[in-house]
Amino acid sequence: MTSTPIGVLGGGSFGRALCHAASAASQNVLLCSRRAATSIPASCKVSADFADLSDARLIFVAVPSYKVEALAREVGRHLDGRHMLVHVSRGLVGPELRTVAQVLRDVTPCRRVGALAGPLVAESMVRGEPGGGIVGSAFQEVCDAVRAALPHDRLRIYDTQDLVGVELSSAMVGLLSLAIGFARGLGLGPGALGTFVTRGMAEAIHVASFQGAKRETFTGLAGLGDLLAAVAGDERPELQLGEMLATNPGSQLEPRAAGGHIEAIDMAQRVAHYGGRLGIDTPVTLAISKVLSGEMKAADAMHELMARHVGKE
Repeated sequence: MTSTPIGVLGGGSFGRALCHAASAASQNVLLCSRRAATSIPASCKVSADFADLSDARLIFVAVPSYKVEALAREVGRHLDGRHMLVHVSRGLVGPELRTVAQVLRDVTPCRRVGALAGPLVAESMVRGEPGGGIVGSAFQEVCDAVRAALPHDRLRIYDTQDLVGVELSSAMVGLLSLAIGFARGLGLGPGALGTFVTRGMAEAIHVASFQGAKRETFTGLAGLGDLLAAVAGDERPELQLGEMLATNPGSQLEPRAAGGHIEAIDMAQRVAHYGGRLGIDTPVTLAISKVLSGEMKAADAMHELMARHVGKE
């Protein structure tokens, strides 16, 4: 194993999956978490002391977006410009939809930041199934470090400099995965499903363009690739939650519903409001928001979308 550890901040499902993947690549892995760590490789060191992360050069940040700022401030006291931070969040922060990478740059001394996204599902990574993803960063050494940290015979990791595009693609696909779950739960056919996800992706691209994201990033692994995996039914938590809400309209929303924290639960309304302030029409996102808030049932939301006036694509 290498002498310099790969750091993982966060002991949730994806943090543990990263521990498995990096261990499979013969990496020395340090998981830093203040809750009991379970189901991790025996070779993985576990610590509750954030200061231990200073020994790592590459640190994966695997915590929900709403926790990032506070944790990053605390961890940042032990870091400097030598460290590289790469998050795996599907969330956006605040009403202005700040990306997690922006938060990491703002509250830590680390300038070399990135995001890992794409059709990566925690359970599949733990099982060692083949897959792929994309890392976005303005720094090539960050992309190279992520690729080296993960098993190249299992995970094909591509890279791009469009960091904001990767983050926004990932977040918006998280939202659209809920809609796919709604459609599955309602028993809708391929035609309806294809229509909803295509129009939803068009909304996502329109919103992201105001943040400076590149359109082509949405047609790559961070956007279309991830969305195709959701349509294929990779059993990510968003799909399970969407299906549950469609089949049991009175279900209580829990932050950890369907086996993991789902960023889209508290993000849908903020994205819809953001689009409204900019004059962007976001009917799919707004419908998801209404279902999550309990304002509308999934079946009624889908009916409302189908009844909308049809214009040019």
